[in-house]
Amino acid sequence: MHKLLTAVFLLLAAAAHSQIKGIITSSTGEGIPFVSITIENTYTGTTANENGQYELTVKNPGTYTIIFQSIGFKTKKVPVDVKSFPHQLNVVLADENYELKELTISNAEDPAYAVIRQAVAHRKENSAKTGRFEADFYSKGIFRVKDLPKKIMGLKVEVPDGMVDSTGSGILYLSETVSHITFEQPDNLKERIIASKVSGNDNGFSYNTAMNTYYNFYDNYVDFDDIQMISPIAGSAMNYYKYKLEGTFFDENNNQINKIKLIPRRDKEPVFEGYIYIVDDSWAIYAVDVDIKGYRMQQPFLETMNLQQNFTYNQTNGIWAKNSQTFDFKAGGFGIKFSGKFSHIYTNYVFHDRFEKKTFGKEVIVIEDEANKKDSVYWNAMRPIPLTEEEATDYTRKDSIQERKNSQVYKDSINHKLNKFHLADVLTGYTYRNGKDARFTYDGVLKLPGYNTVQGWNLDTKVAAAIPLNPEEKDESKKKSFTAVANFNYGIAEERLRVNGYVGAYGFWLSGGNSIEQFNPSNISTLVNSVSTLFFKDNYMKLFDKTFAALSYNTQIGIGNTIGASVQYLRRRPLYNNANWTFIKNDHDYTSNDPLNPYNYESAPFQTHTLYKAAVSANFNFGLKYKSFPNGRKSVLNYGEYPTLNMRYEKAFGSSIKDYEYDYFTLGGSYKTNFGNKGDFGVALKAGLFLNGDDIAFTDYKHLNGNETHIYSGAQNLSRFNNLPYYSLYTNTSYVELHAEHNFKGYIMNKIPVLNYLQWNLIVGFHMASSPDFKNYQEYTAGFDNIGIGNFRMLRVDYVRSYQGGFQSDAIVFGLKFLDLFE
Repeated sequence: MHKLLTAVFLLLAAAAHSQIKGIITSSTGEGIPFVSITIENTYTGTTANENGQYELTVKNPGTYTIIFQSIGFKTKKVPVDVKSFPHQLNVVLADENYELKELTISNAEDPAYAVIRQAVAHRKENSAKTGRFEADFYSKGIFRVKDLPKKIMGLKVEVPDGMVDSTGSGILYLSETVSHITFEQPDNLKERIIASKVSGNDNGFSYNTAMNTYYNFYDNYVDFDDIQMISPIAGSAMNYYKYKLEGTFFDENNNQINKIKLIPRRDKEPVFEGYIYIVDDSWAIYAVDVDIKGYRMQQPFLETMNLQQNFTYNQTNGIWAKNSQTFDFKAGGFGIKFSGKFSHIYTNYVFHDRFEKKTFGKEVIVIEDEANKKDSVYWNAMRPIPLTEEEATDYTRKDSIQERKNSQVYKDSINHKLNKFHLADVLTGYTYRNGKDARFTYDGVLKLPGYNTVQGWNLDTKVAAAIPLNPEEKDESKKKSFTAVANFNYGIAEERLRVNGYVGAYGFWLSGGNSIEQFNPSNISTLVNSVSTLFFKDNYMKLFDKTFAALSYNTQIGIGNTIGASVQYLRRRPLYNNANWTFIKNDHDYTSNDPLNPYNYESAPFQTHTLYKAAVSANFNFGLKYKSFPNGRKSVLNYGEYPTLNMRYEKAFGSSIKDYEYDYFTLGGSYKTNFGNKGDFGVALKAGLFLNGDDIAFTDYKHLNGNETHIYSGAQNLSRFNNLPYYSLYTNTSYVELHAEHNFKGYIMNKIPVLNYLQWNLIVGFHMASSPDFKNYQEYTAGFDNIGIGNFRMLRVDYVRSYQGGFQSDAIVFGLKFLDLFE
């Protein structure tokens, strides 16, 4: 019975797998990659692979006219009478012959400009024709590496088995997606993923979906995530491009096609170079073949990316619709070379005049059940682009490796090897794994130590355990685990070991122990404070001792929204300096550990006390969109549409010092958006109110985030002040705080001769705080980001002027983007 069913299924698959197939070559016999193949006056089509091989699926035998289209070659119509499947059809494409009439006036405007003006004038009309549609979508993506070393900067490069060969070359990622998309301009998309395949991961889902890959050259800007590239037929395109008509030719329907070369006016701006093909009379796009330089996208590791789009004309409805899109890229760094290629096919279009109101919502991607479980029979029938030999070999090898790795025998043997303990592990760390994916980790002590004037040199380590609670669950989004962590910190000068930790599962967390904390936990990082203390004798970190026990719960409400609650017991006591060592001697003394009395070494800003706290909080990401997986959901970031909002209420009670009890409300919001090629804007507004807080402990004041080191991580700054002394502005009544920054992303700098070669980005900012407890404080900033050489642009520099009842001071602040790597 089993064999009979198998035979039936195979026969059904063979019947569905009705193909016209073959290879497309040039006149020299070489395979032509990524040729677009469609059945005339339909939206049934496919694309050849990089070797020129193709497979076109048709439903029934019969007579068809097949159109073969590729940039640089004459479009060819081939009538074919299919009597049985598979039907072999090999095609040779001739090189395109371009005609260009000679200009009699040498200083006349190039004819390309007249064509572009018409294309600009008709772009909204042409865009609207494909403004609402449904279509079937297929995507294949491959990502390769070459010359991957064994180590980078002394660190071993861990690569999964089967990824690279002995030369450090191979396929890092290969995947395919089959889906049905519903689209409405400008950016409403709903995608139902029917099948998803990732080489070597039968539980994974391909990330190369239709989302974020709909590059529309009829729009003013073509969105590439972090940068808005200017379309060559944008309303303002002639301010950014020069044009040259390289020739004309006629397609299979006798439409005259204009081949126009795109020449950037200024090299460093977010523009394309290459060719755009415009249809005469309708002024629609026939094809796009453009290169994007990495520096124009502000992606220093990207060398170039080539994007090609082909459009097919349907005589029935008069619409030029995109049938294929490919982009391939080259990137590199540290001597490593990367390349990738992604192919997209759009077929079976159905155009609509309008959609129902509820067609589009927050759900943008739906992944069907068993989408990642389709077998080879399905893929052989549905895959429109044949696999190359390299791709087929990669699937076979990695799927075999995965099957072997998933066996319990393999897991046990690997765990036995990895679990061996070595004497050096006492210093470097150790991890123990068992066969059920439980993991026990010890961090070791061979880490960069910290230094502060309370503890002197201090060392950190931790031990942790992660134990799966439902190890048989295949869906990663549904897996639950029990986590336990113990942190150890020893201060040498203080001669004190502090231990704290937490355990948690299902959103509940129980924590407790003893720790050392800053009065303002966001003030200064351990690394920056250690450097400023040891080399400049500026000990900015101010600390107190905390013994605590806490219970908290956090859960997600809807998509991207969270609520939480906590209750904790605290015993807090002041600390004093115990160390005064420094690398570089100078005349001034270390300040005390009391921010209120920096030169009184015996004073403390609060008294030892016990206290209880209870808090509730909520975070809302309005308008957040999401993907639906078979067993869960995942949010999709969509900055620029809605703000985020957070709120918190905290109550301190049961204190051993009655005056230390209070109520505290906070409300904050942030918003980020982009203004096309004019840059990115971000703003954050925060406010807080204390009730019954007249004599609370200094630890519970609102401390505004300052910066006296003039060093920070270089990221967008929407949370701290650049030139504010630490612990100089604080309140126990109320406050309002505003931060805003705009990064022009080269919009201004790219237009200034000489300076445009630097590829720097101008950034301006405004920061403000107001409270009844101090005069209004403002900062105005202007600086440059993306500073560096070649691929390494890790520096940002800002000039800051601060005012408080008049001019206070100015400063130069350095953003070091690699700082986070050491924290």
